[in-house]
Amino acid sequence: MKSTSLSLIAGTVALAAVTGFAALTAPGEAGAGETKAAARLPVERSSLLCPAPGLSDLAETTYTSFTPAAGSGGAAGAADLMPSVSTTADAGDDPTAEKDGKKEESKKADSDKPVVSLKKPGRPATAEASGSDAPALVGTATGELAPGWTTQQTTTVSAGATRGLLGVSCTGPDTNFWFPAASTAKSREDYVHLTNPDDTAAVADIELYGPDGSLKSDVGEGITVPARSSVPVLISTLTSEAADDVTVHVTTRTGRVGAVVRAAGDETGSDWLAASVDPTGTLVLPGIPADATDVRLVAFAPGEDDADLKVKLLGKNGAISPAGHEDLHIKSNMTAGVDLKDVTRGEAGSLLLTPAESGRATPVVAALRVVRGTGDKREVAYIPATGPVGAQATVADNRAKGSTLSLTAPGATGKVKVTASAGSEGGEQTVQTYTVKAGTTIAVTPPVPAGLKGSYALTIETESGGPVHAARTLSLPEDGIPMFTVQTLPDDGGTVEVPNAEQDLSVLDG
Repeated sequence: MKSTSLSLIAGTVALAAVTGFAALTAPGEAGAGETKAAARLPVERSSLLCPAPGLSDLAETTYTSFTPAAGSGGAAGAADLMPSVSTTADAGDDPTAEKDGKKEESKKADSDKPVVSLKKPGRPATAEASGSDAPALVGTATGELAPGWTTQQTTTVSAGATRGLLGVSCTGPDTNFWFPAASTAKSREDYVHLTNPDDTAAVADIELYGPDGSLKSDVGEGITVPARSSVPVLISTLTSEAADDVTVHVTTRTGRVGAVVRAAGDETGSDWLAASVDPTGTLVLPGIPADATDVRLVAFAPGEDDADLKVKLLGKNGAISPAGHEDLHIKSNMTAGVDLKDVTRGEAGSLLLTPAESGRATPVVAALRVVRGTGDKREVAYIPATGPVGAQATVADNRAKGSTLSLTAPGATGKVKVTASAGSEGGEQTVQTYTVKAGTTIAVTPPVPAGLKGSYALTIETESGGPVHAARTLSLPEDGIPMFTVQTLPDDGGTVEVPNAEQDLSVLDG
C-alpha cells in the first residue's frame, strides 16, 4: 500500500509549529553540542480515497472506517468520507435539461453529506451502498481521529463478469504508483481508478510494460482528473497490444491522486489490485491461503539493470524453494510472470524475493495473482509486495467468521501484539500476542472482541525482534464459490518523527 507521504509532511509541519521555533545554540552557550533525539508524535491530519465500487447493479458495498484508540490522545477531530464530485456536460437546449438539472441538484445535496462518519477512536463506523452508481469517496481525518485512520471498502457482486468479493483498504494520495499483475488480455477487463482529493485538477500519466517492454500508448499521457473527482480508465484501451502480464505505472505531472486497479477475469471473478511497495531489492508478499489452487508471480524491474532474484516460500516450518522456480530473472523494463501453481500445497505461506547475489540488489516491484477453487467455482485475489507492520498497522471490516491473519518474519524472529477493536455495534476489545519464528509464516484466526456485534478492526503493533509482515484474508463463500479478498498491512504512518525543538522568542527581536 502506498503511504500518505504528503499528509505526513503536512502533519510534520503542523507538529513543528506546535513545538515552537527551533533555536540554534552558539558555541560556548549552555546546551551547545547537546543533541536530543527526535520525538515521534501522532499526525494531526490524514487523507483517504476510496474508488467507485460499482460497474454492476448487483454490487453491495460496505464501508468500515476506524482509528485505533491507542496513541490518539490529541484534540477532538472529525473523520468523514464524502462522495466525489461528478462532472457533467453543459445541458444546452436539451429538453431534458430541467429534469437533469433537478437530478444534479439532488446529487449535489447528497455530495454535501458524509457517506461514513467516524466519531471516536477505538470503535468502527460503517455504511452501506448498493448498485453501480455509488461514487468514489474523498475523506479527511483530523485531531485524535487522524493517527492510523483506515477505511475498508468491501463489495460483493453475486453474478456477472465482475462477480466476486472485492476488498480494498482505501489509499492515501500520492504521485507515484506501481501495479504489477494487471493485464490487457482479451479475457481481462482491468480499470485503473484515479481519484483526486484536492480542489484543483490533477494531471496523470499511465505507462504500461509487458513481457517485451513498454507498450506503446499515446492516450495514457496527460489524463486530467478534475478536482475532488474520480476517473476510471480501461487499461486495454491505452494500447493495441494484448498481454497477459502487464505492469501499470501511474505518475502525476501536477497534483496528486489515489490509484488502485480493478481487475476482472472471464472465469475467475474480480478484485482490487493495490499498489506494490516502492521498488526495492528485497520483497515480501504475505498471506497466500493454504488452499490456493493457482498462484502467479508478476514482477518488474524499472531501472536500467536486469534483476536476478531468489524465490522462497515461507511456511509454518521454514523456507523452501518452489521446485523449478528457485530463481527469477527479470529483464530491465520488462514484466516477468511465473506460474507457481499450487505452491502452498495445503499450507499457508508468504513469498520472499531476495537478490540472487549478495550486494547486488536491483530494485523491483511485484504482486501475486491468487486463485482459490476449481472449474467454474474459482475466485481471484491479489497480493502486492508490502512493507512491515512497523510501529502499527490496521485493517478494518473483520467478521466473527471468515477472517484469517497471516504473519511472516522474513529475517529474525518477531513478536507482535494484535488488538481486536470493539465491534461496530457492540462488544469489547481483546488483545493477543504472537511470536513468529525467523523464516516462517503463521496463519491464525484472529482474536474476536468479547460480545461482538457487527464488524471490527485489527491493529498490529511490533513489540520486539525483527520486522513482521502481515496480511488479512476475508472469506465470504457464496453458492459454492470460495469468494475471498486479501489486504496487506504495512505501517499506517500514524506517527511522524519531529526534530526536538525549543521555544526561543528572541529570534523575533529585530
